[in-house]
Amino acid sequence: MDVYEELREILDAYPSGAPKSSVFDEIIRSLFTPEEAAIAVKMSFLPKSVEFIAAACGLSEDKAEEQLEAMADKVIVFCRQKDGKRLYGLLPTIPGLFEFPLMKGADTPELKKLGKLWEEYHDEAMGASFSGNPTPLVRVVPVSRSLDTQNRAHPYEEVSKFIDDADYIALAQCACRVSIGKCDAPKDVCIIFGGPGRFLAERGYAREISKGEAHKVLDVAEDAGLIHTSNNSADKASLICNCCPCCCTILRGRTKLHLPHAFAVSPFEAQVDADECSGCATCADERCKMDAIEIIDEKAVVNAENCVGCGLCVTACPTASIRLVRRAEAPHIPSTVQEMGLKIAGEKGKLQKFIEILKR
Repeated sequence: MDVYEELREILDAYPSGAPKSSVFDEIIRSLFTPEEAAIAVKMSFLPKSVEFIAAACGLSEDKAEEQLEAMADKVIVFCRQKDGKRLYGLLPTIPGLFEFPLMKGADTPELKKLGKLWEEYHDEAMGASFSGNPTPLVRVVPVSRSLDTQNRAHPYEEVSKFIDDADYIALAQCACRVSIGKCDAPKDVCIIFGGPGRFLAERGYAREISKGEAHKVLDVAEDAGLIHTSNNSADKASLICNCCPCCCTILRGRTKLHLPHAFAVSPFEAQVDADECSGCATCADERCKMDAIEIIDEKAVVNAENCVGCGLCVTACPTASIRLVRRAEAPHIPSTVQEMGLKIAGEKGKLQKFIEILKR
């Protein structure tokens, strides 16, 4: 089997997938040299030592480390340190191979071409593969200022709490807006926590920021009308994406591809007090990105089926006539990232292959 096809099959075992496509073949060949691909097919999604990978590949440790470092510098494999040793692991397509190489910008012809290839691949196959079946990998998190005291029940429902609880925070450019560029929304708003954030900062694809700076990024994103999304688990946030509906992989799953499980909505939905509503249409015309609000008889009316519970309409309402209320049937949120990954892999028929690769 061609080594690139072998690598694609391994990446496809991850919950986000890597469907077969001539476009993806071009992507993966532009990211990995043949020598790098030959090493990658022996790796696991769980980081392993240089010694382990060298033995699996039949390489000297010095040669394996040289190649692995070159791959990590291109952010096409993950690297972290444990007990003074560097460990290396595979990156999935999303989040990973798509976003990371573009997080410094697309300032070369090669990166511009890569971004266009990813856009084509998203529309052809990746968007549907990334979508839940039915459990999504990501979920909408409401703007903190849109929640009142009665609604503040769970830390995993408050985006500002993710920042307060983080031990490391990095900031990078939004790969979606870098690669597609269909709007002028701010790009420098992608927040990554923990080990992945540290890895990206160490390799020059992100920069470490303070909690105060991270809160300011949320304010910038909210003012720009961007929707907060994060991993669909209740244990801890891996990232905060601040998404637009025209460029971002997550939202385009609904706005362009019309996939019902592209992401999980928040546990809330918008509700309008018609007596207080002035009919100014700020919510419908400027803030709602999902066509969930329309003006009928000079009053805002919410279509609950389209509402994703982001809260952007709440924070912009001049008469405070909109608020978030809990949905009658809130989506189930997996307890941990591990539970989420195994659940999604099982739903997509990938569980056995996924576990086999994890056990390498």
